[in-house]
Amino acid sequence: MSVSSPAERDELNQLLLQTGRNDQKAFAELYRRTSSKLFGVCLRMLRDRGEAEDVLQETYTTVWRRAATFDVAKASAITWLVTLSRNKAIDRLRQHREELLDDPARFDETVDEQPTPAAGAETSQEYRRLQHCLDELEPQQQRSVREAFFTGATYNELATRCKVPLGTMKSWIRRSLMQLRTCLDS
Repeated sequence: MSVSSPAERDELNQLLLQTGRNDQKAFAELYRRTSSKLFGVCLRMLRDRGEAEDVLQETYTTVWRRAATFDVAKASAITWLVTLSRNKAIDRLRQHREELLDDPARFDETVDEQPTPAAGAETSQEYRRLQHCLDELEPQQQRSVREAFFTGATYNELATRCKVPLGTMKSWIRRSLMQLRTCLDS
């Protein structure tokens, strides 16, 4: 699911707002239109279909309970939903860190042989734009941002792995995120 127009973005915002008023039909439509994208986020981060399905279910349970807290002035519905699913996936990764984490450099090599909703999410225009913007970062910063995003690594863990001071790592991530935002907004 790619949000390619302001009209689509507005429709998702309205569906989420209606969900916040306990509108089950709006919730069902929101799920239909966003679940493949959120499943792609979960699968990419967790690299395990069962775990990704569990986290997706947790995400939508939380959406139903917390949709009333959504504020369109702070973020779009899709941003709110992706952030929620990403945070749920990070929580799951942190719970099972020893089992699920291996060499973060291999995330780009992860291949899902079965056709899934994730395949559509990864080939979306938004995904390609994000990849392009990530490629604009310096290699060390790119690796750090990927590890922070896909593995949920903390600043301390990243600084230790990269053998740089904590303040340097925080600056790298902050500057990289600002650069990504500028690139994605252009």
